[in-house]
Amino acid sequence: MNQPIRRLFWVVLAMFAALLGATAWWTVVRADELNTQHPEQNARALVRSMEIRRGTIRAADGAVIARSVRRETGFYSRSYPLGELFGHPVGYSFVGRGQSELEAARNQDLMGERSALETTFDQLLGRRQDGYDLYTSLVPRAQRIALDALARTGQSGAAVALDPRTGAIRVMASWPSYDPNSIRSEQALREMNTDERDKPLVNRAVQFGYAPGSTFKVVTAAAAIDSGRFTPRSTVDGDSGQEFSGVPLANDYNQDFGQVDLVTAMVKSVNTAWANVGVAVGKPTMRRYMERFGFGSKPELSDYPRNAMSASVIAPDPPGRPVPATSRYVDLGRLSIGQGGLDATPLQMAQVAAAVANRGRLMKPYLVTRVVDAEGRTVERVRPKVQSRVMKESTAAALRDMMVAVVERGTGTRAAIPGVSVAGKTGTAETAFGDTINNVWFIGFAPADNPRVAVAVTVRGVRGFGGELAAPIAREIMEALLRR
Repeated sequence: MNQPIRRLFWVVLAMFAALLGATAWWTVVRADELNTQHPEQNARALVRSMEIRRGTIRAADGAVIARSVRRETGFYSRSYPLGELFGHPVGYSFVGRGQSELEAARNQDLMGERSALETTFDQLLGRRQDGYDLYTSLVPRAQRIALDALARTGQSGAAVALDPRTGAIRVMASWPSYDPNSIRSEQALREMNTDERDKPLVNRAVQFGYAPGSTFKVVTAAAAIDSGRFTPRSTVDGDSGQEFSGVPLANDYNQDFGQVDLVTAMVKSVNTAWANVGVAVGKPTMRRYMERFGFGSKPELSDYPRNAMSASVIAPDPPGRPVPATSRYVDLGRLSIGQGGLDATPLQMAQVAAAVANRGRLMKPYLVTRVVDAEGRTVERVRPKVQSRVMKESTAAALRDMMVAVVERGTGTRAAIPGVSVAGKTGTAETAFGDTINNVWFIGFAPADNPRVAVAVTVRGVRGFGGELAAPIAREIMEALLRR
């Protein structure tokens, strides 16, 4: 081979290698990035997404929450037969609108894509790509009860119910809700995004936390008893008007209780008693137990976009930004009763109840129970996983008994279910509008001796107390799930 031919050979070989490398780079290495680009930047992906039957999403009872329907044009579009019932947490998926919530978090499964390499080979071989179906733990009847009950309050709110033994989410309701079918209209989506009053696209179950009020006393009690600093029969000063961080703290109706044990302090929800407990426990211990419950971090819910969830944090004023419990800005007395700049989401507070119910073990929450391919084969089955060991079994048992007493003879009697032992804690957090307008809460679980459901309910900006407004909603949800 003479020199010119040899040079030409190496040039052609180099060009072929460059072509092969570029093809591999764009079709394998950067395929996922291209597939998720904004439609205007990737028209090919937009057309391809309309040609694929996106997977069906089903509730725990098999009811269809979301499906793809083939139109006369040959393209598929998304339909939501249950309307607003699961606007939260399933979300929407429409060409040109993108995806939200579960539809976004499980987009790869719903499109039937296991990896960029496998997808590329399927395309080269002419194989049809069908999305994978998702089966969820969501219960339509209980979800409807939760939404209807929240709507009756006339205010915004949220409810979360899960199985404390596994972490499976049964109810995730946020009010006001929205109908995902309406997102087909660009104008409707724009109006929802700019609705500053109702904010229908905000999932209040996992976003924009509120002060949990006295429900947080369960966390304070866990830190106090599990650390060995207190027992349920330890006594503390429960008189009203004691100063914490230089500011007097009052009990409801300014009532004095004198020396009161922790059981009575929980049953009567004595603010000053629990503020004294928190101060005695100390900031480092409170921080440690808060982190075990999940405070300070976003929920470990892989079936939901992380950028659409809020962490439950302490944001006192000053400094007005999240700080740890050990910060010098934290008023530990008020933090210990669920105020002092503490914001918590309903999912976080449901996990507090669940950790007590599950003998001190906190399970990771999840929505999807299994993934099934187009041939009906289960390609993924979700197994329950422990998130953290929050407390000893003996501590959880002590807290359970205290919470049962709250429902039997304390502030949570309206959560009682005939024939079922219920454990719970009410919460009433004052807002910036004063003590007549509150954010109200209830957390709890049932049956107390063999828990199958843990729940958290909050209603924002109402007149009244958690025991009056949130507890009955929680009772309705627990009844629906226990009698499935």
